[in-house]
This record gives sequence, C-alpha cells and structure tokens, in this order.
Amino acid sequence: MTPFAELSLDPRLLRSMQHLGFSRPTEIQQEAIPAVLSGKDLLVSSRTGSGKTLAYLLPMMQRLLKSKPLSQKDARALILAPTRELATQVYGQLRLLVANTRINAALIIGGENFNDQEKLLKRQPEIIVATPGRFTDHLSHRSVFIEGLELLILDEADRMLDLGFASQLLTIHKAANHRLRQTLLFSATLDQLDINELALALLNRPHRITTDDAHKQHADIQQYFYLCDHLSHKEAILEYHLKQETIKQVIIFTATRADTDRLAVWCQQLGFQAIGLSGQLSQAKRNAVMQDFARGNVQILITTDVASRGLDLLQVSHVFNFDLPKFAEEYVHRVGRTGRAGMQGKAISLVGPKDWPSLQLLEAFFHKPIQFDVIESLPARFTGKVTAKKPTKAVAKKKTSTAKAKATVSKRNKPSDSVIADKKQKGYTAGDDGDIPVLRKKS
Repeated sequence: MTPFAELSLDPRLLRSMQHLGFSRPTEIQQEAIPAVLSGKDLLVSSRTGSGKTLAYLLPMMQRLLKSKPLSQKDARALILAPTRELATQVYGQLRLLVANTRINAALIIGGENFNDQEKLLKRQPEIIVATPGRFTDHLSHRSVFIEGLELLILDEADRMLDLGFASQLLTIHKAANHRLRQTLLFSATLDQLDINELALALLNRPHRITTDDAHKQHADIQQYFYLCDHLSHKEAILEYHLKQETIKQVIIFTATRADTDRLAVWCQQLGFQAIGLSGQLSQAKRNAVMQDFARGNVQILITTDVASRGLDLLQVSHVFNFDLPKFAEEYVHRVGRTGRAGMQGKAISLVGPKDWPSLQLLEAFFHKPIQFDVIESLPARFTGKVTAKKPTKAVAKKKTSTAKAKATVSKRNKPSDSVIADKKQKGYTAGDDGDIPVLRKKS
C-alpha cells in the first residue's frame, strides 16, 4: 500500500499524520485522495470505520493550502454531516489538520446559540463543518455566503436523506452552483434511488469509488442474535453477557428515549457506570455525555440511533441491539461502532416478536438467513414466527358494520356520472384520493 508520503501531500499534513500515528493510508484513502486532487467530483461508498473522514479532509486541505481562493470573503469548503455528533467529530479531526496552518474553520450545528454563530461566521472561516438544517438557517438570514465555494462535501448523505434534509441540500447546492465547484458525496450505500437522484442533481460526471460491499458482514465484528420472549427476557440475556464477557466499553442501542434512561438506571444497579443519551437532551448535555464516554469515565452508553453514526471510539468492545432498528442500513452503522481500525468487536442483537420484521429486512439485506444463538440457561419460547391474532366475534362484527357504513357514505357522497362528465368538459380531471374522486383542474 502506498504511504502517505507518496500521495504528494503538503509536509504540514504529513506531520499531522505522523502525530496521529498514521503511516499508511487505508484503501478508501488511497483511492479517494488522488481522485479528489485531480479535481473530479466523487461518489463514494465505504463501510463505517474505513477512514473516509481523512479521505476527504486531506485532499481538501491540500487544495486550500496550494491554490488561491475563488473569493476573499466566502467560505472555501463546506462539510455537511447528518448529526451534531458526527459534525463535531469531523470538526475535531479537522482542527488537528489546520493547527499548523493559517486556515480557519468553524463548527455550525443546531442546539448552539444562533447569534454566537453569526459572530463566528463574520470572521469569514475558510472551512465550515455544519449540519444541513442550521446551515440553511444561516443562509436564509444572510449571515453566510457561499457563491465562491470551492468544495462541497456531503458525509453520510444517505443518513441526511433519511432525516429529511433533501430540500436543504438542494438549497445549499443552488447557493453555490457554479462550474468551478467540486463536490464529494459519501454514502454507506449507492444502490438507493434517492441517493442516485441526489448525485445526479449535485455532481458533475463523478468518479465512482466502492471499496467494499455494504451487504457483507464486517470481518472484524463477531455478530450474535438471540431470540427473546419479552422485555424481561431481553434484560436477562443482556445481564448475562455484561457479566460474562470481557468488557471495555459498551454501547446499547434502544428504540425509544424512555428506554435509554431506564436501562441506564438498570445498568447502574448492576454495578456498572452507565449513562443515557437521546435526542431530547440539550446540545450541551449531549456533548458532556459523549465526552464522559470518550474519556472512559463511563463504561456503558445507552442511546437511540442519535449515536449510531459519527462516533470513532476505539475502546468500544461490544455493541448491543436491545431493539433492532427499522432499517437494515442503520444496523450496519450501529454495529460499526465496534471493530474499528482493525480492532476486534462483538455485536449482540436481541430479537423479540416486535423485532421480527426488522430481522427479516436484515436477512434480505445480507442475502442470507440469520442463525440464532442460544444460552442454555435462558432459552426462548419465541421461535421467530409472528402470527396475527384472530379477531373475536365481537371485533369481527364491528369491522363488518364499519365497512358497511363506509360503503354507504362513499356511495352517498360520490358525484354522479353526469356531474363528472360536466366537470371534465370544463377542464377537470379525476384524482386518485380514495373512494370519492377529487376533481382537479388541469394546469
């Protein structure tokens, strides 16, 4: 593999890599850095923990260090991340790279004081790391301008679309839409329709890089699945592993905010240092929780999917899915919090009746059936087959009556054929909005 020194990087960047302990680029860095330096737009798919952050930070810094800015006032590079946690992590790595340069960077995320951010943007930072929602707020308030933007980088674009940021991404694109802009799009997968549509809108003849198959299970992570009958059964299996395994740090993912606090107290009662993290906490509190966990002050972090991305923590030895996520891609990001940078990790998932639909999606995603493990002292009666309960006679009778009532109302309110024909002559067309057609005027 080619060392960093052979990638034609500035000596200041090479010293930063040496300070960080990196002597050789990862596969994604080896492929992406030369492509970015050549000026190409990039469309990249790479699994979590592959080193993609440096794959765009290093060539971005190289460009800014070696070329003149297009504008003396506007930001030169904008990095967008889906969550505050990921944006903060990216900004942390960026600060190490700009430390020995004159380049200024700013972090703009939700949950922070808007006026303070406006003052920060007036200093005209050359690099901005931001979440899409807060950044478009500043665009609309004209506290930031990006007509002269040179690099637009979208980190985990698939997650941004999942969170509903498509319109914000297009707004940002239009605000910096000129032929000299270079755009880099990173996503866990490139086979989704919405990702391809976004790439078509934002990128110009992109160079495509896929370093590995997102549908393959991570080789450095041992993955186990246990069938569970109910909540208490899940807690019993979780307790078994927490007491039997050699634990460094643990992340437990839950489906609800309420469970983060409940399980944090439960883990504390077992004698562990545990803390809960959810999206309802203030940004300051979320930062404090993550700092405690990153510094090793807390052994167990219980969280919702707010922390499934953007955490680069090498001491996480175990990930538990107390509840399976709704989307298979999110499972990949959850378990990717362990087994990072060549370290070995374990991911243990607890599958109850409510988790079964998610398990089936996971099997389809990995293109193979999932094998279940069993703890002899904690066997499950649940076999994995969820059958719908037959309605009682009273419920069935009520459903029949309701259906008849709806049919009567539909028939009573449905326009006559003569009314519809008259509307069509006046330029209206029938819509597809249920039993009662809605007549819309042709545009």
